[in-house]
Amino acid sequence: MTSSGKIALSGKSLEEIGAFVAELGLPAFRAKQIHSWIYAKYAESFDEMSDLSVELRQILNERATVGLLKIAHLEVSRDGTRKYLFELPDGQMVESVLMSFEDRPSLSACVSSQVGCAVGCTFCATGYLGFKRNLSSQEIVDQLMSIQRESGKRISNIVYMGQGEPLLNPDELIKSIRCIMSSVGVGQRHITVSTSGIIPGINRLAEEDLQITLALSLHAPDKATRDMIVPINKKFAIPELIESLHNYYERTGRRITVEYVLLAGVTDAPEQARELAELVRDLHCNINLIPYNPTRTEDGTAVYERPSMEAQLRFKKIAESSGKTVTIRLERGTDINAACGQLHNAFAEQN
Repeated sequence: MTSSGKIALSGKSLEEIGAFVAELGLPAFRAKQIHSWIYAKYAESFDEMSDLSVELRQILNERATVGLLKIAHLEVSRDGTRKYLFELPDGQMVESVLMSFEDRPSLSACVSSQVGCAVGCTFCATGYLGFKRNLSSQEIVDQLMSIQRESGKRISNIVYMGQGEPLLNPDELIKSIRCIMSSVGVGQRHITVSTSGIIPGINRLAEEDLQITLALSLHAPDKATRDMIVPINKKFAIPELIESLHNYYERTGRRITVEYVLLAGVTDAPEQARELAELVRDLHCNINLIPYNPTRTEDGTAVYERPSMEAQLRFKKIAESSGKTVTIRLERGTDINAACGQLHNAFAEQN
């Protein structure tokens, strides 16, 4: 429901649109028409739906609207990355990112699953927002549709790596994945869910019979360091976490992505690279190293520093002794506050 009291249809499944159409006393085929205009043609209004009568469009305009979200702010990077700040019906803000790459034709979108985050990773700007609330499935899906309507481009890959911890909002997460598959038309193997290590959520996802990719935000191989930078580690310890990943692979056959942020003097030591290699040696996984994208406090002080390229490459070489594929993430949008929470924080400070 929008702030105007109208029902928004973008982000809803065909079945949900069908229920709305039935309430209006319209034949079922109208739901498929409206669904197609929203998801296949990126219609922004009912007036664009030319195969609906003028009378029917008027009825729809009185009762409903297409989009749920409002673009509060948009920044475009020199590399083409587009960072969106969406306003939700209750006035809360949430971020999404559209990324393109020169060496591939596909477009990737990064979506949020919560307003803020309760996990509080110390290197993440979203942690400084605190937790506000979970997003509904419709609010998650309409991030994608809002991006497609604004950009006019089709998204082919989805990553749940925006604001929030997806596995602390499991019901709406799973509902949104199924809607993305059936309505947005993105294949499940092109969907990635990132988690800081919520073991019950990992186990739940393993039971859902989905062929998505699970990404673990590990970020440190030892208890002391991970306790410090990923506080949820105090509740879900590393040994049990790795065991849950083995279970996930056994249930799904899907290789895990292990995400590891490189913080100068904190997580980038050669010994930590060796510990990481040993920790994941028997796990079916790839390793993705993430050079830190600096987050700053209110007084402008950097929370951590990015390691030198020499340190990054040294860590990568040692980590490769695990026998895993190790990559260093290609950065996008560093000139436009593209890291999770950065744009939201900047916008809040200006307003």
